[in-house]
Amino acid sequence: MKTIRVNLSANSYNIYIDKGILEKIGNALVKEKTPCKTLLITDKNIEKVYSSIVSESLRKNKFDVRLVSLKPGEEQKTLETAYTLYDACFDYKLDRNSLIVALGGGVVGDIGGFAAATFMRGIPFIQIPTSLLAQVDSSIGGKVAVNHPRGKNMIGSFYQPKAVFIDTETLSTLPAPELVAGLVEVIKYGVIKDAELFEYIEKSLYDILQLNHHALLKIIATSCQIKAHVVEEDEKEKHLRAILNYGHTIGHAIETVTNYKKYRHGEAVAIGMLYATRVAIDMRLTDNTVFERQFSLIKRLGLPLHTGLKPDEIVKTLYADKKVISGRLRFILPTKIGEVIISDQVTEEILYRILSKPF
Repeated sequence: MKTIRVNLSANSYNIYIDKGILEKIGNALVKEKTPCKTLLITDKNIEKVYSSIVSESLRKNKFDVRLVSLKPGEEQKTLETAYTLYDACFDYKLDRNSLIVALGGGVVGDIGGFAAATFMRGIPFIQIPTSLLAQVDSSIGGKVAVNHPRGKNMIGSFYQPKAVFIDTETLSTLPAPELVAGLVEVIKYGVIKDAELFEYIEKSLYDILQLNHHALLKIIATSCQIKAHVVEEDEKEKHLRAILNYGHTIGHAIETVTNYKKYRHGEAVAIGMLYATRVAIDMRLTDNTVFERQFSLIKRLGLPLHTGLKPDEIVKTLYADKKVISGRLRFILPTKIGEVIISDQVTEEILYRILSKPF
């Protein structure tokens, strides 16, 4: 088992990565938390495959488990869904010594974490991410949130889990488009912080897509280590943590304009990464090679490259995003593979020019 420590003083926790960890989750969790009332939150798709495995393992270790299963999809990340979870917390009589377990992809982790952060002003929770995107990104770092019609993740908190358990075997049941979309976040880490990881993905893409265990362990553990390091340096996103938003500025705008229905998160982020690189080229911060290497990977993955959206739709939505500081857009721009800068110098003129050109 690979263990990565996220050092955040009183909020520190471990990330555990292994093959087949779900069947042993109770044995592992009892070392982190005294057995207690436990609300297991998942969605209908994951429930069919993994909820009984997790529930049985927890119950064997004296955790008193109740299950809440949500409809799948980004549309569920709302305050209305949060109220459904609050009702379950009341019905089950959870208290501050109880536990919420989020079993699923990024949506389940976000909404489950949001409920944990806000019910009784905070009760412990753990993340068991089952999608690649959640395993390498959203389950780590304590960002929990729901969406608003005018912006993605605009209502939320920083609330760290007590532990994260990653089972690489769950990727075997993940639909191929979800795996590919999740891989975009791994590519992101390569661009912002690790040229060696980016090169590894270029060379080992076939093995990754074939779910080779060594390849998966390599990209997941490396991604988790990068994110853990960044979060340790800047837990509340005052500065450095913003680099994790590479591709997300325009990506979130695309998701918002299309009502979270047309693009998976990773698909939107991939387009956002390409636009951000085009902006960096326009501002003479990088060269075309940085764009071409990303474009080549994204094209090999078969991801969408065109939105059909008007530049005006995207730009207007950008200004409602939380990445706007004092009225100025904040972009993460690559200078080379493995290095980015945070810039508030991206003008509307540049954006309209870049967004008007197809890739």
